Amino acid sequence: ADDRWRAGTIEFPEDGEDSDGADWLFQLLVTGTPESYQEWAEDYFEVPVDLEAVRHVYALRPLTDDVIAALAPERVPAELAEDIEEIGYPVGSGTG
Repeated sequence: ADDRWRAGTIEFPEDGEDSDGADWLFQLLVTGTPESYQEWAEDYFEVPVDLEAVRHVYALRPLTDDVIAALAPERVPAELAEDIEEIGYPVGSGTG
């Protein structure tokens, strides 16, 4: 078992713009916009993601059942109440 971080010479292929994946990995953190999250989430989860619902969350507006349904239709808002409270996200009327 290795107990130390090791680095060596990296040979990047010439045919790729993001050959080590760093651009893809850090793009969401660097841009930090609802649009970049939507793009990432649609790629990652392979489902359409409602941009207005993402904007709602990015603006830290209180969660409602409608916003939760737009982002995760398979989830029951009442079942998320404890998680939402744990992270301190604001909750509006009509949640849970």
